[in-house]
Amino acid sequence: MRRTKIVATLGPSTDNPKTLEAMIRAGLDVVRVNFSHGNAEDHIQRVNMVREAAALVGREVAVLADLQGPKIRIDRFRNKRIELQEGARFVLDIHCGRDDGTEERVGIAYKELPDDVKVGDSLLLDDGAIVLGVDEVHGGEIICHVIVGGELSNSKGINKLGGGLSAPALTDKDRADILTAAAVKADYVAVSFPRNASDINEARELLRKAGGHGGIVAKIERAESLPGVADIIAASDAIMIARGDLGVEIGDAELPGVQKHLIQLARNMNCVVITATQMMQSMVDHQIPTRAEVFDVANAVLDGTDAVMLSAETATGKYPVKVIEAMDRIARGAESQSMAKVSHHRVNAEFTHIDEAIAMATMYTANHLGVTAIAALTESGSTTQWMSRISSGIPIYALTRHEATRRKVTLYRGVYPIAFDLSSSSHVEVNQETVGELLKRGLVKEGDMVIITKGDLMGVHGGTNTMKVLRAGD
Repeated sequence: MRRTKIVATLGPSTDNPKTLEAMIRAGLDVVRVNFSHGNAEDHIQRVNMVREAAALVGREVAVLADLQGPKIRIDRFRNKRIELQEGARFVLDIHCGRDDGTEERVGIAYKELPDDVKVGDSLLLDDGAIVLGVDEVHGGEIICHVIVGGELSNSKGINKLGGGLSAPALTDKDRADILTAAAVKADYVAVSFPRNASDINEARELLRKAGGHGGIVAKIERAESLPGVADIIAASDAIMIARGDLGVEIGDAELPGVQKHLIQLARNMNCVVITATQMMQSMVDHQIPTRAEVFDVANAVLDGTDAVMLSAETATGKYPVKVIEAMDRIARGAESQSMAKVSHHRVNAEFTHIDEAIAMATMYTANHLGVTAIAALTESGSTTQWMSRISSGIPIYALTRHEATRRKVTLYRGVYPIAFDLSSSSHVEVNQETVGELLKRGLVKEGDMVIITKGDLMGVHGGTNTMKVLRAGD
């Protein structure tokens, strides 16, 4: 069974129930709804379509609502695109009309940009494909010279090399979109361009006030967020390494090391981590990935990422099903290597929760005792999240009566949800029912060793305090 989870972005290429069904059958675990495009009705319709397709296939699929964040972009050109020549003068002008861009100047959606830049700064447009040097700033105009030219089209993003843009993480649009995320019962909500833990806490508070119960994902994509990234991780349920904007701001040469550091730090802090952006970019137009893309995905898997994410590859690509099949194949191959099954996670740490201690004891025992499966009776899924921080080839089954918990754990590495509601409170009968469910599903066979984790008081969140080792069929 593949342990690393696959997140895929919805878009025009997935707006077909049959396509969605095929994607889920191919191994899709979580869908990303990109709130940067479309309106509330579009998002609601897509989420409903996903849930219907998942029910038909018989699998749990989580929904990740990705907020747009501050729109730091150029406006549009009269002729949709221009060609910038190296050395030419080009002006970013807050007073230019939204559709009046020319070869000489273009409007900008983020009107505070002139306050955030100074002479000598470098601005990177379209994920760094265009580089501008700032020569003058006055009267709402940023007068630049073109360092790296090329084609520039409508609404491309703007980054400042080294970071330092002051735009708040949550905009009025984001606040409205959080209401939509709560209405569709999104399992996760991603915050774009968070600067610090306060941005994450604010998003969580807004989601809870709207009636939403999803986890909060911090997208790490600002250079200035890196010094305090541990605080952001501590405030989040998951982080997403958004390599597009982050790579532009810190530079491509620094990105691989930062990615590895963030994966390890998140796992050490018991946080879920998603690796994203251009992982299989060539498959937007082609049916097989490049060798470089294979290595990219495999390295993230070997480093311990919980999930790998697809963006344009599924949202607008020609082969949304094939790209999931390819990513599934690569992840399985990487996971077959022994280095993916060794862990020294928190061996010197002091645990602050009983259920975390049970989770760590379970994984240590499982990895040293020849256990076939772990069955965690869980209300919130927290025990299985802690278990998933330990590298192991042993499947962790989250048995729960709560649909929201089953969807939530689909993002955790090596955790698989099972709909399960106990009919007895007797501990002996609970053990028999639990193992019987695994036997019935063909997940274990008679004689296999199984570990069960549970709480003395069934139905209590955070109440796991027992680890039981037994053999199926005894």
